[in-house]
Amino acid sequence: MAQATLAAATSEEAAQLKTTLTPLGAERNGNKEGTIPAWTGGYTQPMPGYEPGGRRPDPFASDKPLYSVTAQNLAQHADKISDGHQAMFRKYPNYRIDVYPTRRTAAAPQWVYDNTFRNATQARTANNGVSVSGAYGGIPFPIPKTGSEAMWNHILTWQGEAARWLFQTWIVTADGKRLISSDSVIDYQYPYYYKEGSLETFKGDYMVLRLVTEGPPQKAGEAIVARYPTDMVGVGPRLWQYLAGQRRVRKLPNALYDTPSFVTAGISNFDEIWVFGGPQDRYDWKLVGKKEMLIPYNNNKLLQPSKIDAAMSERFLNPDQMRWELHRVWVVEATLADGKRHVMPKRRFYLDEDTWLAVLADGWDQKGQLWKTFWYQPVLASELPGVIGSSFGHYNLQTGDWIANHMVSEKPNHISFQKRLPDSYFTGEAMAGESVR
Repeated sequence: MAQATLAAATSEEAAQLKTTLTPLGAERNGNKEGTIPAWTGGYTQPMPGYEPGGRRPDPFASDKPLYSVTAQNLAQHADKISDGHQAMFRKYPNYRIDVYPTRRTAAAPQWVYDNTFRNATQARTANNGVSVSGAYGGIPFPIPKTGSEAMWNHILTWQGEAARWLFQTWIVTADGKRLISSDSVIDYQYPYYYKEGSLETFKGDYMVLRLVTEGPPQKAGEAIVARYPTDMVGVGPRLWQYLAGQRRVRKLPNALYDTPSFVTAGISNFDEIWVFGGPQDRYDWKLVGKKEMLIPYNNNKLLQPSKIDAAMSERFLNPDQMRWELHRVWVVEATLADGKRHVMPKRRFYLDEDTWLAVLADGWDQKGQLWKTFWYQPVLASELPGVIGSSFGHYNLQTGDWIANHMVSEKPNHISFQKRLPDSYFTGEAMAGESVR
């Protein structure tokens, strides 16, 4: 039976989205120390030198670090660094975090703000967070009351209507050897954010995607279609895979939870993609509260190297190419629900208050030992306008292997926001009809 549904906010609370809160639910004011500025509308002007579809520039390239966190001064900054990244300093003495001035660049179109305001009083979750209803075209729970609501904000964060990515996925083994897992093109589409759409016309799939693998040679020609619904009860994400060697399309039965993802050669599980994705019913979710944290942000700097050797060092992303800033984040903890199983029984997520992206996360194993630390790189895309999730991955703190997904360094084009493709393009039948290898 479905659990009772709860409204996220009263009309009086929702009114704060036009006064003390930003239109997406963050605090408008800065902090008392002045190290986090007030939000004044975000970054919406064109980026100098940017040609749509080309390599995305860094509008803050002239910024200098305020300070660096190292293994030697970690204790001075530990209260603002996640457990996982504190462990990175202990494991790798040459790890470094360069902290830059905080820039609250997050923004969205006015129609997204308007939809978010409507969602605040009408959105609901049910079935232990597995489904959400009453939301469309904006952040569903800008004033969250539960951890599950906050995670739906991450899942339904604003990323535009349609985009094409050219990217590579890299795996680094425990002995430091870097291997390419996938060289791919992916089309994302977000029916939940169709500008002319509405709650009444929304058909239920918040995101659809189609990925075509171009390399390495043994994987060339493989393809995936996926559809992600807002109601995952008994369904979850639906994925179809085309295998070039078999020349056939098959529907994947278990592409969710802690099933290892074949896209990442089993290094990541399906619900670790984009830090977290998929049904929430394996966990009990707790909204711990908000705190100030050092997080990757406005990290267009990571997009600048044209060679992967400059973007990735042996054990972690190259600190010279990383931008960290001080921001407020929502902390959400997930613990294994009674009667459920998962290889990672405890997880903690850090959601940027301005975008709702889960920019960092940590996971513990069955013995209670810290296991993986996850990251999601927010980059500025002022033409949307918005700050969107870019590269994502994790470091295995026990074995030393790690993965970097959606890396664009060696691609002439990065992220192209484009006209929408027909919905029929995102089906197993269409993929079968176009697959020729």
